[in-house]
Amino acid sequence: MSAPHVVVIGAGIIGAATALGALREGFRVTVLEPGEPGGEQAASYGNGCWLSPMSVIPPAGPGLWKKVPGFLADPLGPLAIRWSYLPKVLPWLARYLWAGWTEAKVLRAAQALRPLLVDAPALHRELAESAGVGHLIERRGLVYIYENREQFEREALAWRVRRQVGIEWLELDADEMRQREPELDRRYAFGALVEEGGHCRDPGAYVAALVAQAQAEGAALQQARATGFRVEGGRLKAVRTEGGEVACDRAVICAGAHSKALAAAVGSRVPLETERGYHAMVQDAEVGPRTPMMPYDGKMSITWTDRGLRCAGQVEIAGLEAAPNWKRAEILRDHLLRSFPGLPRDLPAERVKVWMGHRPSMPDGLPCMGRSAATPDVLLAFGHGHVGLVAAPRTARAVLDLLQERQPALPMERFSPSRFA
Repeated sequence: MSAPHVVVIGAGIIGAATALGALREGFRVTVLEPGEPGGEQAASYGNGCWLSPMSVIPPAGPGLWKKVPGFLADPLGPLAIRWSYLPKVLPWLARYLWAGWTEAKVLRAAQALRPLLVDAPALHRELAESAGVGHLIERRGLVYIYENREQFEREALAWRVRRQVGIEWLELDADEMRQREPELDRRYAFGALVEEGGHCRDPGAYVAALVAQAQAEGAALQQARATGFRVEGGRLKAVRTEGGEVACDRAVICAGAHSKALAAAVGSRVPLETERGYHAMVQDAEVGPRTPMMPYDGKMSITWTDRGLRCAGQVEIAGLEAAPNWKRAEILRDHLLRSFPGLPRDLPAERVKVWMGHRPSMPDGLPCMGRSAATPDVLLAFGHGHVGLVAAPRTARAVLDLLQERQPALPMERFSPSRFA
């Protein structure tokens, strides 16, 4: 009982990996999570399943500002902004666009993200095997597909930056595409295969298994929502919840898109926003990809999971409270059907499951990790945007280093909660 007590706020993939790591470093651990770990309410449940060490490109790039009127005009585009939410999100949007204003800015973000993502499939496999679910992690590579080389070259900046930070790929011509993906629509005649990439066959089950393993190793799981902190003399005394206080020595905020108010409660005001993402999943699909893929014209991932063939993507800026626009999930479904002609066009509704969740996103595309402003006893670990799943193992390692007063290997100054002050 003399071991320091850490409260991990949030049982998503970041929180689950952090909780397990803290236990194995000798801490007592309590996980606070109002919902079911790995449940449908969580971003960790419905993401694109990719473990993509090449996801180093921030969401905004040079010239994106020119497309903002289109984002407002087209509520069903790959990136859309609801008019009603624009006044509230405008300051975040300005920072978002500025973060990718030049190629130099994009490269600087990629240089920060690469150490966070490198070797992710191997790290996840190790973590999954320790929880008895190693089969959920696979490394078959990830492939970006195009109708022709011209489309690929339209993304030259992104691929150039990837190469500059050490990412390699194989280019696939039409014949190689046919051999590798015989069921794919023949309009796709060019691909870029990143062999170091991997995927998770069921992110929800994976997170649930990690939390269950943490409980088996001694963690307490308390189904409660954290509301704040009791800090006295600069030191943390307790995490406040809707059901009372949980006395502790340290706390880690891993509550995803719901982390903003908790961070503010310990003096760290961060511009966290939610990017709402959707997926559609075909159960008992007749055909699909051999390698998880992302079509240029669909801007979505297509991946086999243990629950079905999932296509995931879309970015909608509309906040935490707005109702889902399920037409966005239908767009994903329809593009999936066009990508694989062998899928029936008259899929019954009961075979297609749709989902919407909240990516926790910082405007510069980098997560928020480090000590809070009010006390060194509360750590922040959220805001990973599109890289929450892939970045979880190294994020947890950085958190553990801070808990143990070690210097993390990551460039923590780039992820500092105070960088927007």
